[in-house]
Amino acid sequence: MSLLDKNLPAPLYHQLQCVLKTEIESGRWRWDERLPSEGELAERFGVSKITVRQALQELANLGYIRREQGRGTFVARRKFDEGPRELTSFTEEMKRHHLAATSRLLAQFVAEADARVSDTLRLPLRSPVCVVKRLRLADTEPLSIQTAHIPADFVPDLKLTDSLSLYEVLQNRFGLYPARARETYLAALADAPAAALLGIAAGSPVFAVERVTFLPNDRPFEFVQSTVRGDRYSIVLDLVKSGSEKPALTLKD
Repeated sequence: MSLLDKNLPAPLYHQLQCVLKTEIESGRWRWDERLPSEGELAERFGVSKITVRQALQELANLGYIRREQGRGTFVARRKFDEGPRELTSFTEEMKRHHLAATSRLLAQFVAEADARVSDTLRLPLRSPVCVVKRLRLADTEPLSIQTAHIPADFVPDLKLTDSLSLYEVLQNRFGLYPARARETYLAALADAPAAALLGIAAGSPVFAVERVTFLPNDRPFEFVQSTVRGDRYSIVLDLVKSGSEKPALTLKD
């Protein structure tokens, strides 16, 4: 039994909030699982229902739970924070959230680079590029649709499958090691084809994301256009006042 310390300066409701938050983050309570009732929590922790209600309200404000009238309190599907961070793969990022990352290969072919792709990758117009379109999932839940464009000369005979990591193939087979990336996020609405793949309603809010990835010599080698579910991601930025010490900026794949 987890007991709260009434001798601590922190209010009991805050202590309870921290305990429940830790249990949710550790996986004791899973997404969409119903939490014990206020009475059951009050009995477990030896506090009043008012204290429990305050703790639950704080958790709801933080997005950890949702409260449904007449049904109870449920663990909410938390959003993935996107912000300045280390450049990692989708698989590594999902592992950080204790989720199993998988991909479904939707298409792979060689095409001529249009003006946008050629400008971004610094290629002559209509240069051959390898196009890889994938559906990215976490614990079988679709999160994003990614379309990567890579100069065909960099990846001759690229063969990707659902089980292969694109970055592992690029590094291990072709010696392409990402050094940095630049991402741009725009608000958009999901069209019908994208919505069907992502399991959301057409017209739902999504992020339209573009990423350019660079080699150590600053040569761009990958241009990715993605449609990311807006209900599963949030953008988090660390803002520093001009003139003060600035932390190192890192980026995520």
